[in-house]
Amino acid sequence: MWERRALQVSIAIAALLPVVAGSWGITHAPSGDGWVQNHHRYLSGLLLAIGLGYWSAMPRIEAKAPRLRLLTAVVVAGGLARLLGLALGDAPTPAAMVALAMELGVAPLLCLWQSCVIA
Repeated sequence: MWERRALQVSIAIAALLPVVAGSWGITHAPSGDGWVQNHHRYLSGLLLAIGLGYWSAMPRIEAKAPRLRLLTAVVVAGGLARLLGLALGDAPTPAAMVALAMELGVAPLLCLWQSCVIA
């Protein structure tokens, strides 16, 4: 079942971004007041958990549709918030654009692919 393995590898690679970014954000909070640093670490922890959640679905990917759909819904909601920020004037930095592509493109496509693998 090559398609199952390809999906697992694709999720492993895609989830590496939130795991690395979340881990980095926890240990490297931006300068600012205590609230900014604390909030940044909290959100980075959520990002790390999302990546780990995707990884936890890999061993039995065909049976993890509910988990993948929930994680994808959370990621898409974050992407929509990021998109709104751009519409409100946030700077379209390269990092923000890559994140947006992952959140509104890659994550939904991986979820859709998973639904095709189990069909």
